[in-house]
Amino acid sequence: MPHTNSTSFRRHAWLVLPATCLGMLLSLPAGATATLGESQLHDRDGNKVGEITMAETPNGVLLYAKLDGLPSGVHAFHLHETGLCEPPFKSAGGHLTGETPRAHGYIPEAGPHLGDMPNIHVPDSGQLNLEVMTRVSDMDAQIFDDDGAAVVIHQGPDDYQSQPAGAAGPRIACGVIEKLN
Repeated sequence: MPHTNSTSFRRHAWLVLPATCLGMLLSLPAGATATLGESQLHDRDGNKVGEITMAETPNGVLLYAKLDGLPSGVHAFHLHETGLCEPPFKSAGGHLTGETPRAHGYIPEAGPHLGDMPNIHVPDSGQLNLEVMTRVSDMDAQIFDDDGAAVVIHQGPDDYQSQPAGAAGPRIACGVIEKLN
């Protein structure tokens, strides 16, 4: 049995992200168009800590994140209702909720918000690549409305039930979501 070189795999793993995104877009039905978005995340000091791309699919919006430079640990990861990222990032408003009011978190029966996503677990290296399928169904109406939207990372974990935002602590990174097409 051939030996696999995990270092070589990690070195080339970054190719998987764009290839997966391209494959997903090519698999859309003929005539379908996907709205695409991207976000550059920065910490409170203005240092870039990640890149996010988003693609609308027939089943929701698929988010791809490549993060680097975050503190290790568990952090809440949300879509916020306003596309403005001025430290300490309260300018991004609350979680993206959509037209139908819902509670925050995955535990309450009346939840979750459109912008609620699972916690991220950042290793000691500060580097993390992940994919998340969101509940957003129409990027033009829900993300690219008059005031835009942002991706926010919090200092602590989301408890998935505290109202209105999961008791996740201060916002440590933020990125405005920009439309690509």
